[in-house]
Amino acid sequence: MSALPSSPVTDPVVVPAGTTCADAIANAELPTTGAKAIVVVRDASGTLRDLSWAPETDTSVEPVAIDSPDGLNVLRHSCAHVLAQAVQDLNTEAKLGIGPPIRDGFYYDFDVPEPFQPDDLKRIEKRMQEIIKSGQTFVRRNFESVGEAKRELAHEPFKLLLVDIKGDVDAEEVMEVGGGELSIYDNFDPKTGERAWGDLCRGPHLPSTRHIPAFKIMRSAAAYWMGSEKNPQLQRIYGTAWPSKDALKAHLRLLEEAAKRDHRRLGSQLDLFSFPDEIGSGLPVFHPKGGIIRREMENHSRRRHEEAGYDFVNTPHITKSHLYEESGHLDWYADGMYPAMEVDGADYYLKPMNCPMHILIYRSRGRSYRELPMREFEFGTVYRYEKSGVVHGLTRVRGLTQDDAHIFCTKEQMVDELKTALTFVLDLLKDYGLDDFYLELSTRNPEKSVGSDEVWEEATAALIEAAGESGLELVDDPGGAAFYGPKISVQAKDAIGRTWQMSTVQLDLNLPERFGLEYSAADGSRQRPAMIHRALFGSIERFFGVLTEHYAGAFPAWLAPVQAVGIPIRDENVPYLEEFFAALRAAGIRCEVDTSADRMQKKVRNAQLQKIPFMILAGDADQEAGTVSFRYRDGSQRNGVSMADAIAHVVEVVESRVNVGPTAEVAEL
Repeated sequence: MSALPSSPVTDPVVVPAGTTCADAIANAELPTTGAKAIVVVRDASGTLRDLSWAPETDTSVEPVAIDSPDGLNVLRHSCAHVLAQAVQDLNTEAKLGIGPPIRDGFYYDFDVPEPFQPDDLKRIEKRMQEIIKSGQTFVRRNFESVGEAKRELAHEPFKLLLVDIKGDVDAEEVMEVGGGELSIYDNFDPKTGERAWGDLCRGPHLPSTRHIPAFKIMRSAAAYWMGSEKNPQLQRIYGTAWPSKDALKAHLRLLEEAAKRDHRRLGSQLDLFSFPDEIGSGLPVFHPKGGIIRREMENHSRRRHEEAGYDFVNTPHITKSHLYEESGHLDWYADGMYPAMEVDGADYYLKPMNCPMHILIYRSRGRSYRELPMREFEFGTVYRYEKSGVVHGLTRVRGLTQDDAHIFCTKEQMVDELKTALTFVLDLLKDYGLDDFYLELSTRNPEKSVGSDEVWEEATAALIEAAGESGLELVDDPGGAAFYGPKISVQAKDAIGRTWQMSTVQLDLNLPERFGLEYSAADGSRQRPAMIHRALFGSIERFFGVLTEHYAGAFPAWLAPVQAVGIPIRDENVPYLEEFFAALRAAGIRCEVDTSADRMQKKVRNAQLQKIPFMILAGDADQEAGTVSFRYRDGSQRNGVSMADAIAHVVEVVESRVNVGPTAEVAEL
């Protein structure tokens, strides 16, 4: 999930030579406190600078407010430093790892003798509040040499490792040794003027701890140093920080609502899926009710793909290693693949991607321009070795089924095909109830890609043109492309405003080259096709998890495993309801009559807990009149409905794919 880019909060400010940015901001009468406070500036090169920075020449800078994306990162990074200081104040044995900002918060890793307990976190949070209230200042100091840094940090083994690393360490703890500045941020007590603490860091930071308006420590967890299971295991503390107390409260309300919607909890409550230990981490099994939802999702997708002119293909789950050597996946994606297995003297891999196999289908015989565009579609199960620390329910699994399509077309057709593919995925997402989008353009990482600059520029330009046709906002994601080509990702907001990466559309001019793909052009020449990679769900598993949380488990009637439940007022009304429900089943409705020994009120409660769209009740009066009564998930009712009208009503709602009544009342966040 990606944050929107920051934008100028005000006009640029000129900082006179020899004066600080803080003085220039004050002279410009811009806010220095509150939820709109200017906390850092951006110079002409795009580098963020502390307000204490004093340029040597007159310099124009862009003020950055604390509530902007960059300002929030600075706030959270500064709060991470306060967290680390508090931990070391309370535990002198604690050694420091790294502490970057992350989405909606921050973390810091520590090497400590014992894992953190809930009471430890309370003491740490209290100490952080004391540090913030004291108003300590963040002051940058550059080391004159690597040797000086090592001498000062001799007591911090993990910081010494960072000093030794050449190049980028991570997004927020970047240091270039020998080619840039190696710096530390010292915290000074304003009352005594003495140094209270310090941390190796590039910055920038807030002017003082008093600029942290609202924060909360959330939880602790184990984490490997630098994310590698080969490294020591540290203890990580997560926190969140916001530019106002109201913003923090709103975030906590959102987390509370998100917890209610957690698909893992709902999956168990509604008997949809599970993760048996006997099978392994990240490998879900779908229960009968979950299987119904998945089947309906897939069937609707199949129908739409047939209408759009896609051809259905199927490919195996394993392949010889040569295929992924030819595609480049073994060069660029080996860490995400399961280890090879030896069969008949050859190495075989579980497939992590469907695209090379679809390429082989195209290459199975000669192709003519008359066959293009050729659109291949498959529900293809792939296997990716995700690290155990990132596996999460259905949204990050190791075995996943992609609704994968690959379009082979001429260069002349590729922009129109991209436009058509993007329109197709947006319309299909709307069918499933997601309709608030923006687009993200992932471009080349020169160090992790194949092909020439010219090929990448051509592909990127085509994607930008296709995105423009959609009318949606296009946000840059520099360096986020796959190794073979740039992509557009559809970012969709769910019912409570969270953004999820959904469909992807990638333009690939490199794999056709690697595999030597050709077609006969109208003039008889042999030409190279373009290739478009396109997935709507991303994976069925992940999409299932997102939809579960979007609907809080109260799926629209067309997806609901049980669409209607019959609730007799008395046992004597059961035969009447059974007759009516036989007619419902004949109309294609998934329904059942609750004939348990529970009282009527308990049956209603059970149906509500299972989030069944239609509760259909019948008592003696209904039986005499030939009618039924409806009770919906939101508690509303409709009484005295004739059997014919009742069947028509249920069928109409199911076929319309709309939801019945509100699924949850969510406060404005």
